[in-house]
Amino acid sequence: MKRILVLLTYFLGFQVIAGDGPDLPLVDLSGDKDRHVVIAYGSKEIYQGHPTTLLMPDRKTIFAVWCINHGGAAGPMAKSVDGGLTWTRLDKTLPPGYSTHQNCPSIYRLIDSEGKARIWVWSAALGKRGGPGMPSIMSEDEGETWKEMPPLGFPCVMTFSSIVKLKDGRYLGLYHKGPEGADKSPLAVYQTITADGGFTWSEPALVAAVEGKNPCEPFVFRAPDGNELCCLLRENTHKGRSLMMFSQDEGKTWSTPVDTPWGLSGDRHIGVPLEDGRWIFAFRDMAPESPTRGHFVAWVGTYEDIKAGKCGDYRIKLLHSHAERVTDCGYPGVELLPDGTLVITTYVKYAPGPEQHSVVSTRFKIAETDAMVKR
Repeated sequence: MKRILVLLTYFLGFQVIAGDGPDLPLVDLSGDKDRHVVIAYGSKEIYQGHPTTLLMPDRKTIFAVWCINHGGAAGPMAKSVDGGLTWTRLDKTLPPGYSTHQNCPSIYRLIDSEGKARIWVWSAALGKRGGPGMPSIMSEDEGETWKEMPPLGFPCVMTFSSIVKLKDGRYLGLYHKGPEGADKSPLAVYQTITADGGFTWSEPALVAAVEGKNPCEPFVFRAPDGNELCCLLRENTHKGRSLMMFSQDEGKTWSTPVDTPWGLSGDRHIGVPLEDGRWIFAFRDMAPESPTRGHFVAWVGTYEDIKAGKCGDYRIKLLHSHAERVTDCGYPGVELLPDGTLVITTYVKYAPGPEQHSVVSTRFKIAETDAMVKR
């Protein structure tokens, strides 16, 4: 019976029976190209990979950064001033050295103790041969001009997967590395704190290492009551579910990582709170027995669902991966606009053929997907 329900999910785009497994309701938006905006097309020669996005305080300006090739060189940046409907490339306005930064650039807006905001873009390493860890570029004028900054010197597989503001105004950043920063087992998660808006960071501390598992790509966010931090973790052996851990003391200590609900099993989670109090997280689907395994999906549910290990409301297939290795997608940006539109961005092989991966956004309102589940 479960297999029949899984097949119905795939062909009809939704389910009517919920559960903590493949029978969790699924809405399929992936074929609706009217929702899609291609920020950067891939070609036979160019692979556009691993984007992250930043929504500015006006809630209509969005920056996107990504790299060329899988884990390759940084360099591309685009800006939208209309909520992601149209984009302008900024590559030629960036410091020349930025193109030597390597692997999965991530973009954040941090505010120092004097109230000064700066935009930072960190990458994993400087140069192809594993130079100093975490080089960056920075803007002090909300993205109008940029300058290259010294590397932090933290060896890593990937730079900060997430940064969260602490109650005292400092920022906590999390990232992962392997032995001596190499991309091999065992992977572990580290954290560091900045008190000056991103210029200097504390000595990194190990916060998640799990025997027999490979925690990585941490996404940290604050609970609705403001008193707890939750961190979702990719589990890179992919033998089970993803992991999660919690802190009640602003990251000074963390609980032992445990399995997430089935529906949150995936790679490189990014999410935002919805206006009704629920959360949406986008990621590469790696849930066991999932009918959308390897594709770009989202999970919708409450914080209480996550904390209690409950299944949540439903999942959404956002974009279909046409890659031969289907799991090559899913490093996302997730932004919520004032009118309730979600702008969710990833890299994905967008269509069959010789063209390589593109950077693509999909757009929808949660009321639309709620209605599709209930019909």
